Amino acid sequence: MWFAWLLDFIAGRPGSAAGIGIVPRSWAGFDGIFVAPFIHGDLDHLVSNSLPILVLGALILLRGVAEFAFVVLVSGLVSGLGTWVFGSGNAQHIGASGVLFGFFGYLVFRAAFDRRLSSALVTLAVAFAYGTAFAYSLIPEESVSWSGHFFGFVGGFLAARMRYPARQAKAHTDRLMREASVVQFPRD
Repeated sequence: MWFAWLLDFIAGRPGSAAGIGIVPRSWAGFDGIFVAPFIHGDLDHLVSNSLPILVLGALILLRGVAEFAFVVLVSGLVSGLGTWVFGSGNAQHIGASGVLFGFFGYLVFRAAFDRRLSSALVTLAVAFAYGTAFAYSLIPEESVSWSGHFFGFVGGFLAARMRYPARQAKAHTDRLMREASVVQFPRD
């Protein structure tokens, strides 16, 4: 993100070297799904995405690079596709907010699927620190891509569910096994 912004700043021309971003329901804007997170309108836009991405991304990286890459990929694709299908037409949707909302959604829902105490503590901390700001950002506002925010959040949820599909089933099976071992049969 910062490299693309620096190239654009040095070039001093309108637009971005990375592309045009997501233009909903147009084939020319479909490629923007892959580059929109790297394009930012101005320095304020870039800075407002950078700090939360750094914090939330670091929390995801604690579980490894593979988990981080998976969350970036899923939330970026879901956010991009959702914006391309449902976003405001005749607009260029840019910025890393979709990935950022994906990080938030992932961290909020991960505990529901992996059933770890550490995930639950992270969920509480993230919800407390960012919950109000993220909820407010889902309200449609002119010049803000609510669709990118919303579908990024959905992407984070899907990434959590896809990353930990068997945990819930395993926990249910383990509980049934414990209950079955407690059952006592009458003696003859």
